[in-house]
Amino acid sequence: MSERRVVVGSKVGLHARPAALFAQAAARQPVKVTVAKEGTEPVDAASLLMILTLDAKGGDEVILTAEGEGAEEALDALEAELKTDHDA
Repeated sequence: MSERRVVVGSKVGLHARPAALFAQAAARQPVKVTVAKEGTEPVDAASLLMILTLDAKGGDEVILTAEGEGAEEALDALEAELKTDHDA
């Protein structure tokens, strides 16, 4: 299993628009990806509603995990998406 810790780049956090863009990017990956905040249960990264329940703010660290062929590449793509400030 591959794991990556990423700081949320959008100033306001993973609200509707950045969360939707992230969920769409996760759905395009060839492997299932989960996302969590420290101390919370991982949720499906392709689910907009589940991402919103994390209440991730700008500057919060989230943990991405993926397993299988292409996991590292999937995490690379999703890390880039999370680091982007979609509120700029």
